[in-house]
Amino acid sequence: MQEVYQHFRKEEQPFIDSAQSWITQAEETYSPYLTDFLDPRQQYILEMMVGKKGEIHVQFYGGYEAAERKRGIICPEYFSPTQSDFEMELTEVVYPSKFASLTHGKILGTLIGTGMKRELFGDILSDGTRWQFLLASNIASYVHSQVTKIGKVSVRLEKRTYTDLITPIDDWTIVHDTVSSLRLDTVIAAIYNISRQRAKELVTSGKVKLNWAAFERPDFELGLLDIVSIRGYGRIQIKAIEGKSKKDKWRVEFGVLYK
Repeated sequence: MQEVYQHFRKEEQPFIDSAQSWITQAEETYSPYLTDFLDPRQQYILEMMVGKKGEIHVQFYGGYEAAERKRGIICPEYFSPTQSDFEMELTEVVYPSKFASLTHGKILGTLIGTGMKRELFGDILSDGTRWQFLLASNIASYVHSQVTKIGKVSVRLEKRTYTDLITPIDDWTIVHDTVSSLRLDTVIAAIYNISRQRAKELVTSGKVKLNWAAFERPDFELGLLDIVSIRGYGRIQIKAIEGKSKKDKWRVEFGVLYK
């Protein structure tokens, strides 16, 4: 595995080990293996590891075309997955929208509070009023029975068909920029036009998440498809690293969500 590890971060080794076990199972049994929901960086790693093996390939699906979190199916070449093979369910949060409001964070916190790990839930979507989320089919009934309140708001979870999928209001803006390095604080400062010191403070004070996990290392080097969430500012995704400029700066394509 050392030759695989060297292409990725030390922190990613546990995921790489899991991914290798999934690949091995698909190869040895010559049958499909369905993963939990993976973030974009994990999808990238898995896709690189499967590579061009010939006998197997991987396909991803997250419930809709622009989904960030997706389940993967590692499968033999003969197998073409259908939507149902990804075993996920669309759920709507029914609540008194005229008298109460919900947030992404409150919904996610409530779902995790049911005892289910984050990897069993996909994207959480909103059109500004309605809220929906994707989850693994095998836990849907349990989650629906457990969640009756989100914060102080009484709710009811109901299954929806994919024809009921709302159009999320989140709209990524594509930004092409040059940065002196791919350090976390440097990228935040450049994208949101704030000082490096302010960016560093945001990270060290726990207001930044990397790939949906709390992260407090301002000097961390970002990589392809990483997603950074900054409380009060929005989100940044590294969509493409285009090389270096004549002034030795990184040319990067970012996706940016402004708060």
